[in-house]
Amino acid sequence: MNVSLEVSWLGGPAPQRGIGVVAPFDFALDRELWRWVPDGVSLRLTRTPYVPVEVSLDLARLVSEHETLGEAVRALSASEPEVVAYACTSGSFVGGLTGERAMCEAMTQAGDVASLTTSGALLEAVEELGAGRIALVTPYTESVTQALEEYLGEAGVAVTGRAFLGLTRHIWKVPYRSVVDMARQAVVGAADALFISCTNLPTYDAIPQLEAELRMPVISANQVTMWAALRRIGVYAVGPYQALLMDTPAPSPGEGHRAQGLPEEQEGWT
Repeated sequence: MNVSLEVSWLGGPAPQRGIGVVAPFDFALDRELWRWVPDGVSLRLTRTPYVPVEVSLDLARLVSEHETLGEAVRALSASEPEVVAYACTSGSFVGGLTGERAMCEAMTQAGDVASLTTSGALLEAVEELGAGRIALVTPYTESVTQALEEYLGEAGVAVTGRAFLGLTRHIWKVPYRSVVDMARQAVVGAADALFISCTNLPTYDAIPQLEAELRMPVISANQVTMWAALRRIGVYAVGPYQALLMDTPAPSPGEGHRAQGLPEEQEGWT
């Protein structure tokens, strides 16, 4: 007996709002970005061209050249994203505050679309949390970590402690345990929050566990990038037990919003 399935009543897939993401050529955490994205929003990712340089300040400059970013944004424009995010921390802080703003302007001009960067999103998140002093965790070498400190200092944010791995490759392979160990080393002063840098460093599942242990907001490069991009289009990011995302409605244009405190009890690290 032949049985046919009638699907015409479905009416086709629901429309998806689009966020464009430009990532460095070695980015390996597409799935982690998606974890912050609610149903109804689709990520459209592209990568910068490969260059044979290890993770360093030189690489950060190469992958953030305006011509490179412009070409990537123009490619994304065909899918009509509502906002474009440059998902690279070092690439967006290597030129300081002026360089970060110039990147946003270059991307906006290339695609005629609102644009942001990870390092710009970091400053938005720090302001949102009222965190003037932060502890810092990075997988970078000391020179790249120092450049991030200088960027934060330029924005008036003090670094109270830091820990870094000194890696120049395969950052996406770092396990959560290493991230947690670094966090414990970095929180040595009176910090208001902890920032875990690098979009190629896994952090999603570590954030709530660290917040429970350290009793402070913990933010990461991928988290702030998705949070900032989603709120540009008036949408909540998805991140249970992450202080930056808790009870924080997306703002109306020109309005800010405040993150709420941590819950009284959370599970510890397991």
